[in-house]
Amino acid sequence: MAQGLKVASHDVVAEGYARVAEALREQVRAGVDVIVVIGGTGIGPTNYTPEVTEEFIAARLHGLETQVLIKGLEGSHKAGLSRGVIGMTDRGCGSLIINSASSRGAVADTLGVVLPLLGDIFRDAKGN
Repeated sequence: MAQGLKVASHDVVAEGYARVAEALREQVRAGVDVIVVIGGTGIGPTNYTPEVTEEFIAARLHGLETQVLIKGLEGSHKAGLSRGVIGMTDRGCGSLIINSASSRGAVADTLGVVLPLLGDIFRDAKGN
């Protein structure tokens, strides 16, 4: 994976509020640095990923969300339909949670924007 990162786990979780919440809770408790949640960002009846994510976030990164949207709109007029949220679970030493729509293009756009900034994000979070 990019940036010298490794994937610690790859979990498939069905859409829905309770399932996504439990999966995020487990990863945050485990101290995972970066949690990427793919899917569930639309407006369908089981798409609650952004709402669940917001419950875990102490510092939302609206600017990064906007950068992802701008990048997505370069390739698809549908990018604005995603409601992905990005933020830190704790100011200082928490997990970074990244939501992405489930299309390959959306995942590439999201990671293309966020991964190069991981060092800066965690330095800023630690006050450096």
